[in-house]
Amino acid sequence: MSEVLDNLLYSEEHEWAQQVEGRVVRVGITDHAQHLLGDIVFVEFPEVGSAISAGDSVGSIESVKTVSELYSPVSGKVTKINDGLEASPELINDKPYGEGWIFEIEVDGDYADAVKGLLDAAGYRALVGE
Repeated sequence: MSEVLDNLLYSEEHEWAQQVEGRVVRVGITDHAQHLLGDIVFVEFPEVGSAISAGDSVGSIESVKTVSELYSPVSGKVTKINDGLEASPELINDKPYGEGWIFEIEVDGDYADAVKGLLDAAGYRALVGE
């Protein structure tokens, strides 16, 4: 059974979002997603400074099994990437909700409005059947 944290919000594409400070949101993939992918060997990040919209494909995650698109759960401007994943992409497998985060984005407008379309933990558990 995959871990789903109650303090995060989730997209239907299996990304999680966590408010870091103000309008800054940290994004990663869920424990469920990393289990499906298997051993992760490479991460393609969005470009820092790029403006992206919720639902946009912003990069990819390559595992020994497949390559999967990475989507943004919110709209805004990419402010930071987790460059530790360049040398150690397996952190996503080991700690998907901790050191395995992928990028941070400053949302457009109000935080509450930016995350309206995301699922809470109960909604995500229902989505993945847990």
